[in-house]
Amino acid sequence: MDSEAVSEFGSSSSLHWVDYVVIVGYFAAVLVVGIISSMKSKRDSVAGYFLASRNMHWIPVGASLFASNIGSGHFIGLAGSGAASGLVIATFEMNAIFVLMLLGWIFVPVYMAAGVYTMPEYLRARFGGQRIRVFLSVLALLLYVFTKISADLYAGALFIKLAMGLEGETGLYMSILVLLGIAAVFTIGGGLSAVIWTDFVQTILMVIGSLALMVKSLSAVGGYEALLDGFKNAEPDPEFSSFYTNEQGDNMSCSGVQENFMHFFRPVDAGSGDLPWTGLATGMFISSIWYWCADQVIVQRTLSAKNMSHAKAGCVLASYLKFLPLFLLVLPGMAARVLYRNEVGCSDPDQCMRICGSASGCTNIAYVKLVLDLMPTGARGMMLAVMMAALMSSLTSIFNSSSTIFTMDVWTRFRNNPSDTELLVVGRSFVIVLVGVSIAWIPIITKFNSSQLFVYIQAISNFLSPQVTAVFLLGVLWERTTEPGAFWGLMIGFALGILRFVLEFGYFIPPCGSTIPDERPNFVKHFVDDIHYLHYGALLFIATGMCTIIISLMTRPINKNKLYRLTFWTRNSKQVRYGFDDEQETDLQTPKEKEVEEDKVDDDIVKEDVNCLMKMVYMICGISDDKKVNVEAVEEVKKTREEEAAEAAEFLQEEPWTKFSINVLAVLSMTLAVFVCGFYA
Repeated sequence: MDSEAVSEFGSSSSLHWVDYVVIVGYFAAVLVVGIISSMKSKRDSVAGYFLASRNMHWIPVGASLFASNIGSGHFIGLAGSGAASGLVIATFEMNAIFVLMLLGWIFVPVYMAAGVYTMPEYLRARFGGQRIRVFLSVLALLLYVFTKISADLYAGALFIKLAMGLEGETGLYMSILVLLGIAAVFTIGGGLSAVIWTDFVQTILMVIGSLALMVKSLSAVGGYEALLDGFKNAEPDPEFSSFYTNEQGDNMSCSGVQENFMHFFRPVDAGSGDLPWTGLATGMFISSIWYWCADQVIVQRTLSAKNMSHAKAGCVLASYLKFLPLFLLVLPGMAARVLYRNEVGCSDPDQCMRICGSASGCTNIAYVKLVLDLMPTGARGMMLAVMMAALMSSLTSIFNSSSTIFTMDVWTRFRNNPSDTELLVVGRSFVIVLVGVSIAWIPIITKFNSSQLFVYIQAISNFLSPQVTAVFLLGVLWERTTEPGAFWGLMIGFALGILRFVLEFGYFIPPCGSTIPDERPNFVKHFVDDIHYLHYGALLFIATGMCTIIISLMTRPINKNKLYRLTFWTRNSKQVRYGFDDEQETDLQTPKEKEVEEDKVDDDIVKEDVNCLMKMVYMICGISDDKKVNVEAVEEVKKTREEEAAEAAEFLQEEPWTKFSINVLAVLSMTLAVFVCGFYA
């Protein structure tokens, strides 16, 4: 297909009425799944809403891990990066396969044995005090806004705007509000059980739809070998290109195709839009540990599993699904560069503004372009539904997890002994606040100096997450880590991360080939341009870890009786764990474990003669207006410390044959990942 066939993007891509019928049918089907699962789940208890009553099967757990990870940012970002630089971006997906094994075999056993709801809650139990828990809660929410919600909203907005032929920002934000409303229905009304089951349905839809588009795109370029040959020469025409002068004085295209586009391992001095091989083994691996092993959105899926075997099996299933993005997203992105070399590969600021509204480049439209030009009527609507499925899978997961963090780790700092009803209402209400802040950040993303959305996401992650990775690894694996060491390590690492964050986003960087002068101070140019964000993430990890270790060795160690089932080495202990003080002992009890006191059930809330408005609120939030039902939801089962310790240790036990089978499948998954990395090295 000639790239000049469509002179103005979207001129031949209006949706047919059949496409709209498909979209409406999709939403109706997913809404039914969400409503049914939410009605069956125990939404009137904290464990039921936030952890799906810890009764999820390994298949929906694994599917939810994958769907929570693959949002619309991946469809836009991975395909766009594939169009810009080739296969190297798929190393993030290969890397995740190994980190998922760390999650299932190292971190989840500790979290389950500790009996926690959230990651900040684990740090509170591990180190004592409140400052680490509160700081990590706030940092996690900031990361959600910067790297997850706003990026997914931007990606979804870009797709909807171009697919539906919308112009200006009004129509764009109206579409986003509709998507947010539907996502909020799942999260606010259903809790984690509804989120996981809708993720399961949407994972199937995402795989089928993207598989169909992969086949269509490869067929359009003439097959795999033709794709490789075509990508080598997929440079835009001169009028669509900008040029710069390199150190040798040669005139170079800003959108030139690299010779190593089919290789995973790139030179150490690769630019910020590329991935140096040293960064793959350091910064990428470090930020991935935070994302998969210490981030509430992901870990909460595994904590909802009915037992340890189901949690591990879910991680293994997710690891096999992580092979798909290389073929379903990255290769089609490269095909888009071949088919539409001028539109997707443009680097001239004026031409790019005309084509996609971004002066820094248009690689982010690669996947959208394929959908609108290659898919037939009806299928086009299905793919739009796939994109919205990815967006909502990611959003519903993030909304549920962020409301969990705010409710359990921040709100309880201001309210002593809140009732289950209060926690549930606050958690659902906080979602609205989070959405507003995320929408306000979207304009910042559009002005980021790189045209690759995935580069933006990974850069932010490497500025703010390596500090968290260091503290979690030391907390889980080294008993000698103390609260002062962890806190001040976090503070020093956070200060260094914010420094790079401010310098990166505080100055305007002209697009490649632009005549606009770069007015940044020289030290900023060297600090930002010469230190790759993956390398900087590794430096942050080392600095945080060193500070934590040194200060921990200088302070009094934590008594061993306070660490039972809080480290990897004590996860199977049946000893009773004692809190750091009476306040912590009360705080560590989850709401379902606290004694039912008179103030736990507010008479004003559970009185029989509630008005119609309150009945509607109760129905949305899953709160029964029957006082007896609410008391039972709060009370559940009260156990002694000895019973809790024995039950926690027993929870980690696995059937020998099941354990062996899961281990074999895990090793096979990692072996396949090594083969793929070696094949494309």
